Amino acid sequence: MTVDLRYEPHLGLALGGGGALGAAHVGVLQVLQERGIAPTVVAGTSAGALMGAAYARGGDPYRLEAEVLKAEWGHFGTVSFRPGLGIFDTAGLRRTLDALSGGDELIEDLPVRFAAVATDLKTRHVVMLDHGSLDDALCASISVPGLFRPLHLDGHLLVDGGLLENLPLEAAFKLGARHVIGVRLAPEWDAPGFESSLEVHELEIRADVTLISPRLGDRSQWVAKDIPELIRLGRVAAEETLADYPVISPRPAELPHVEVPEPSRLPGPLREFMDRRPEH
Repeated sequence: MTVDLRYEPHLGLALGGGGALGAAHVGVLQVLQERGIAPTVVAGTSAGALMGAAYARGGDPYRLEAEVLKAEWGHFGTVSFRPGLGIFDTAGLRRTLDALSGGDELIEDLPVRFAAVATDLKTRHVVMLDHGSLDDALCASISVPGLFRPLHLDGHLLVDGGLLENLPLEAAFKLGARHVIGVRLAPEWDAPGFESSLEVHELEIRADVTLISPRLGDRSQWVAKDIPELIRLGRVAAEETLADYPVISPRPAELPHVEVPEPSRLPGPLREFMDRRPEH
């Protein structure tokens, strides 16, 4: 390795989007803690923003595993019956965030520097949300076009950051990182007018980037199932990539206990629609 990640004072973490596949980030966060690797800045897109915010809050990655195991679709989206550009609004996500944290927080007050990445539909530019309401930033970052309602914020019309930067390496560098650990769960979207895969790939192969790519096979990012296996696959990929670093804080023998619900699916008539959505 070109740098010892344990002693890099400006270490970044970029967590990519991938819907339900975001559970794999939990396993990566656990391995980082076990090996004494502590990023000082975090950027996240969509599901990566949710997990990155949990890290930036100083959350325990094993407790995070318990919360992810309990998560259901209704925790993140609420069907909206108002006319608009999306099936869901983010009221469910806001309630979940408030229940976990005790209320909304200002991003600038978090103990670790953090940004959620969103896309401005009007300008087709990346927007880094690194100050203001954490709830607003996360809701914007996960707003998949056509599925969630866009968020109007500070003059922007914001949707999922994956349209332009599904793996937010550039955002992590802009936050001040000198070396970035990137965790990719899904490819860049490259929707018409939002092509970005070449620019992101050029960052991925740089010497100041350590890339972790869990092998998730054909698992769908639209169906929340097999969460324990996704967490395990995140751990496996991180352990392989960081094999040169010894474990200094072993995984606890006993993790917080949760009652794991049946794999959750979207309700009623939306199931067939979501199952037909193309993988990106």
